[in-house]
Amino acid sequence: MVHYPSSHTSKDTSKDTSKDTSKYQKLDLKTQNTFPVVGCQVVMLGDNLKIKAGIPSVQKVILRNAPSHLQIEHIPTTCTDGKNGSITSKLLVFGKALGKLLWRLSTKNTDLIHVHFSQRGSTLRKMILMLLALAFHVPVVLHAHGSEYKLFYTGLPQWAKGIISLVFRQSAYFIVLSQSWKNFYQSSFRLKAEQVVILPNPVELPSKIPERTSCKQIKLVFVGEIGKRKGVFDLIRAFASLSPEQKTCSELLLAGDGEVEQACQLVESLDLGDHIKFLGGIDSGQRDALLAKANIFILPSYNEGLPMALLEAMGWGLPVITTPVGGIPELVIHGDNGLLVKPGQIPDLSMAMQTLINDQGLRLSLGSSARASVAHLNVKNYLSSLLNIYGSVLTGVFR
Repeated sequence: MVHYPSSHTSKDTSKDTSKDTSKYQKLDLKTQNTFPVVGCQVVMLGDNLKIKAGIPSVQKVILRNAPSHLQIEHIPTTCTDGKNGSITSKLLVFGKALGKLLWRLSTKNTDLIHVHFSQRGSTLRKMILMLLALAFHVPVVLHAHGSEYKLFYTGLPQWAKGIISLVFRQSAYFIVLSQSWKNFYQSSFRLKAEQVVILPNPVELPSKIPERTSCKQIKLVFVGEIGKRKGVFDLIRAFASLSPEQKTCSELLLAGDGEVEQACQLVESLDLGDHIKFLGGIDSGQRDALLAKANIFILPSYNEGLPMALLEAMGWGLPVITTPVGGIPELVIHGDNGLLVKPGQIPDLSMAMQTLINDQGLRLSLGSSARASVAHLNVKNYLSSLLNIYGSVLTGVFR
């Protein structure tokens, strides 16, 4: 059984503006020695920006906040339907991306290619595009995002692993989201230690957050793809285990696309229709409005990289209930800035929910610590670190 602290045993950090965040620096960013990239021409390859998911969110942060003297052209390699698109539409979009990159490399100066990739088809597409860039002697920065990459890669035959490893070793730099992912990719692809750079996802911190001291109804929020991987079915069942009194004083809001019909059927079968609402896919503005009125954020995933939704919730000062998968346990410390439960442990998940529903002091304490722990992952630091990587590619200082 997981131990859940109370507000009486945890330090009250709600008014502590000078709290020590050194314990969270495992995921710190290298912001020093930013190299000049004036006039640098970058091509960014990745998901369509209209997709409401983690990778496009990261890409949009970069594109919105890049300095004016850094010219970035984004070329989408997936259709707007993402993984739900037809094979024909996927092939057409990829063919267009391939042709556009070929034309760009043939006709315009390009200093480097920034490639965002994940598992399965994304790996194959990005290998092809990377080989094209290398044929034109343009350096490539790979950016790994795949939450299920370990499952994908370990299930491949040895010859496929060898090809992926050989191609990806040609990257100038290999960006990962956490130390655990660095260990995996460095070992699996036989990358050089200095080739792999830890760059956690960025957080766009709101300037002000709600006090959340007077709540008539506790709002528990999930943001992400509705389905098994994100633990949504577990979350619904855990909510069903709450006492009638706790259900009455709380509401579970689920935002995202995916297996919504199956989730709705589960809610109906458990007679939770009055307590659980599905909001569908939401944009960044709707997300911020949702997090502003939330009291607790829950992400009980089975696999993750370093999820943007979790970082955003922590940035909004929310206490989080999540799982120790991917890069999460390097950021979330149980009982300090959130609560951790093992994936699939529905009783523990329900107990964590009960604990935070009943204890406002603990909610405020964990939420304050959560915001402090992601403060260094702000966009300014992120862009500084990314420019440092770009500059290192151009000057060859690190490699």
